[in-house]
Amino acid sequence: MKIYQKCSQQSHFCVQLKQQLLRWHMQKYWFICSVLLLVLALGCKNPPTRAQDWMQENGKVKVLCTTAMVADIVQGVGGEQIDCLTLIQGENDPHSYQLVKGDDEKFSRADLIFCSGLGLEHGPSLRAALEHNPKVFSLGDYLHRTYPSSIVFIDKTVDPHVWMDVGLWQKTIEMVSRILSEKMPDQKALLEQNARSTASRLSQLDAEIAAKLQTVPLDQRYLVTTHDAFNYFTRAYLAPKEELSSSLWRLRCQAPEGLAPDSQLSTADIQQLTDHLIRFNISTIFAESNVSQDSLKKIVDVMHKKGRTVHIAKRPLYADACGTNSYQDMMQYDAEIIARGLLNGS
Repeated sequence: MKIYQKCSQQSHFCVQLKQQLLRWHMQKYWFICSVLLLVLALGCKNPPTRAQDWMQENGKVKVLCTTAMVADIVQGVGGEQIDCLTLIQGENDPHSYQLVKGDDEKFSRADLIFCSGLGLEHGPSLRAALEHNPKVFSLGDYLHRTYPSSIVFIDKTVDPHVWMDVGLWQKTIEMVSRILSEKMPDQKALLEQNARSTASRLSQLDAEIAAKLQTVPLDQRYLVTTHDAFNYFTRAYLAPKEELSSSLWRLRCQAPEGLAPDSQLSTADIQQLTDHLIRFNISTIFAESNVSQDSLKKIVDVMHKKGRTVHIAKRPLYADACGTNSYQDMMQYDAEIIARGLLNGS
């Protein structure tokens, strides 16, 4: 009997021990699960965006640039001394860009604002934010004031695509360096050093593009693109020097649409462009990354009906938008695509 009671007590103890161990394991399990869930939740939290980071105070001068082409110059001169943000990114069209949620805060937060100017940013809300704003400085307008003969006009309207001539765009470094130095006088020597380095980089880029296009025979250097964004490029890299003193170089650059994309094509426009293609024996025309190809497709169809073969280059050009490219990469890419297309139609 005693032996039975002893065994019974031991059995009861074992049951209690098992239950205690089970409770301990369950607590440990839930603790581990809770920790894992917390880690997972923290890991899945959206990281701050570039714009959110830029809005935070970090002791640097906050600079807002409307386009990537402007930001290339400004960041090159400002270097690590500034915190630079690009407003219009990716494939967004600066001609028609309208302010979106959060853009007003960027304008308020910025210490300095640089734009391309010459009427490029003419979306009503963006234009209103830029006009009469004492923090805004226009690179294109600076070129117009300082080098008026370098500015192209199309039907008495200024062509704002000045960055397509790297040598001309490089001239804005002087203005950007001055503005940044006035804001950060204690950093003037470093900013001037950055300006010289940026000028050297762009001089090399300008020479590389010119050399690339010189490989195309002169009688093949005729460029047809979606809209009038390549006049400065044509004058700088496709036209011979003897044409620059007259308007002859303009014959080397044509577009079915005007200075702003999505213009309506008239019958006269189509006739003029097809006559141009036939006159200069042009077989390759070029689309742009952020512009509809509808107008070019119309031209291809009309030329086909005339018994002439014209095709759109396989890869589009970048003009108003850099996409995911830097300004330098964009210009090198465009030069390569244009040279290849004019030489062999690819």
